[in-house]
Amino acid sequence: MKVLEERQMLVGLLEKGMYVSRLDRDWVGTPFSFQGFEITSDDDIELLSAYCTSVFIDVEKSVTAARPSLRIGTGPRKVFPPRGPEYQNTAELTEELPRAREAHADLRALAERIADDVRNGRQLEPGVVQEVIEPMVESLIRNADALFWLMALMKRDDYAYSHAVNCSALAAAFGRHLTLPREVLVELATGGFLLDAGMAGVPAEVTNHEGKLDPEAMALMRGHVGRSMEALDQAGITGKWARELVAGHHERHDGSGYPDGLAGDKIPLAGRMGAVVDTYDALRSDRPHRSGDSRHGALQALYRGRDRLFQAEVVEQFLQCLGVYPTGSLVELSTGEVGVVMAQNQVRRLRPRLMLLLDQDKKPYSPFRDVDLMQYGADMADGGIKIVQALEPGAYGLDPSELFLG
Repeated sequence: MKVLEERQMLVGLLEKGMYVSRLDRDWVGTPFSFQGFEITSDDDIELLSAYCTSVFIDVEKSVTAARPSLRIGTGPRKVFPPRGPEYQNTAELTEELPRAREAHADLRALAERIADDVRNGRQLEPGVVQEVIEPMVESLIRNADALFWLMALMKRDDYAYSHAVNCSALAAAFGRHLTLPREVLVELATGGFLLDAGMAGVPAEVTNHEGKLDPEAMALMRGHVGRSMEALDQAGITGKWARELVAGHHERHDGSGYPDGLAGDKIPLAGRMGAVVDTYDALRSDRPHRSGDSRHGALQALYRGRDRLFQAEVVEQFLQCLGVYPTGSLVELSTGEVGVVMAQNQVRRLRPRLMLLLDQDKKPYSPFRDVDLMQYGADMADGGIKIVQALEPGAYGLDPSELFLG
């Protein structure tokens, strides 16, 4: 008897030619045939997005052109620890924002202090990092969106400081999504915060260099992993997850990374997670030689690198964690209106809470409108409102950090 080979995929990543065998909900109440169907047009994907966050794809029934990407990452691999109790938001977004703001400010100040210490050869004080990391993790546990909404409203300053804070928050959020214990979330956040601590001693002409580095500069750049590990030693950070994240965040699934050229499961899980977190925020960040990508675009780039640079299951779970349109994303609706994602909806990730900035004629709303897409009919025939595309940063001259939305 032939075994059905299925892959679960986010609707935002579907392609024409894929065969939908199951939904993430009951077929009843949808316009789809319960026997399954092949995706033949962009309209099919748009209609699916109105009803589902993810669907199950039959690999064999999908057309040949769609099969390679479906087969990537398949197999009975056990990648993550068994899931624990799901984290639930215990504070509303507006309630948590002041605490998230305080935690972010403390983390930002510590990032600057640590960079200065490393640059000047001073040792990190034991206990200081955890003392500042823990309130940030507690904020993320209480509300998964408040910190990311706050960061979307802030101007990105020095890359090193922003990168440390962002990677710390992203690593903790990823662990929360995987239902890892609180103490592991603190370790992941610590590792994310310090993964590039060793870069503080690298000259700006090297870090900002466009193009290929010469062998000496490349060795200096790659040596930051070892220097970051030394910073952990100085701070007395012995946690396995934190150390493995820092040590492995530049290793790659195909063995092309550094410092040890590890591949596949030889890279500890924390290192595989750190690689995805570090790359996502680096893609998002403005650098002297390029502008940062949109959140949606950065996720798409990670997805294209699955099972080559990054383990497919890790990438897919990171996408599930942030959603197809992560908090802070600038998006356009089917009505022509433009808004920014404020918070995810855990039941329907393609129908988040938005702050609408522009009306259908692209004129600013005054005041801006707080809209939860879950409150609008999901049925397209009933005029349901949906996101039709993610927009690049700065589209229509919009910069959330200049709009005082908080």
